[in-house]
Amino acid sequence: MEAIIQRINGQLAACTCGSTHRTIRLDGVIEHGALAKVAPYIKQAGWTQVVLAVDRHTWKAAGQALSEDLRAQGISVDICEFSEDERGDVLADAASILHLLLHVSERTEAIIACGSGTIHDIVRFVTAKTDKPFLSVPTAASVDGFTSAGAPLIIAGVKQTIQTKAPEAIFADLAVLARAPSTLTAAGLGDLLGKFTSLADWQVSRDMADEPFCPAAYMLTKEALERCVTAADEIAAGSEHGIRLLMEALLISGWSMLAIHHSRPASGGEHHISHIWEMQSIRLGLKQQLHGAKVGVATVLLSKLYKRLAELGTVQPAFQVYESLPDSRVIADMLRKLGAPVSPEELGITADRVHEALRQGPDLRDRATGLRYIRDHHPEWFDEVVAG
Repeated sequence: MEAIIQRINGQLAACTCGSTHRTIRLDGVIEHGALAKVAPYIKQAGWTQVVLAVDRHTWKAAGQALSEDLRAQGISVDICEFSEDERGDVLADAASILHLLLHVSERTEAIIACGSGTIHDIVRFVTAKTDKPFLSVPTAASVDGFTSAGAPLIIAGVKQTIQTKAPEAIFADLAVLARAPSTLTAAGLGDLLGKFTSLADWQVSRDMADEPFCPAAYMLTKEALERCVTAADEIAAGSEHGIRLLMEALLISGWSMLAIHHSRPASGGEHHISHIWEMQSIRLGLKQQLHGAKVGVATVLLSKLYKRLAELGTVQPAFQVYESLPDSRVIADMLRKLGAPVSPEELGITADRVHEALRQGPDLRDRATGLRYIRDHHPEWFDEVVAG
């Protein structure tokens, strides 16, 4: 991991985009048995009291073993377990934030996020507000936000990404990650395949709306995407080697966002659709689907729409970037290798909800995307793509 970080910092240092790039600093390891290195790290730091944030699934996956290791080293551990709501979900919302805050005291010397995306988002927000060290222990290779500073939170029913802080160390145990449910690994791939459309949207926003663009962050994210496309079969096999390749790609994508202080490289129209679907589920009282699963399905939808935009390249030259997108069937085939959903129907999302997300998604962030252009100029295309 250290070699990857050094290379990334070299690329960022050489970038001439004019933006301020954050230097990537992160301790920890990605290896089999990484969980056993958390307690020695904390011991060496001189900390004697930590909070361990888990849910009932991540407690079984790694939290219990980690807490036993910590206590064996004489470290006091306060377990903050997030309970599921009536739908069976743990949400990164005000209630969860308060729950964790109630476990944090002046004596708390660090907070450990043991889980996947949601737990990390809660912990990164609370550690930023309390100025406590933040350690990451992923239990599934399911999202690209482990190493970013952005915390997507549900605030008054609206999905908002707040810039907070990145972890100072990450301990990704390949044995733990390989044991995770395949649906979580598939979600990680879905989150990364969303970079096909997010990177194209970023180029379009640069050319049509003069939005800031960083070639170094773009190439980092593109590299993460290409790693996963090349390794799709190994990832689908669920081997530790395949999981390592996926996890490294997820971390690189997270670092690209961290380096430029925003999520533009890794989040375009496909994420806006996913966020609207999440908000709909909260409003309707429905169980949430995995973030990466929603992003993967949204990417399949958008690739169809964006291929049509590419045909307008003679009118809007910026849209020519969409020509390079894979056919939607190619993206769907990669997702199917891991048993991931490829259509809204497989997620239990109705046609009305798809229409609403396509219309409302462009308003969720102040960003120029192909989705916004279609909504404003060719909304009839939405009917055609929803009809299949």
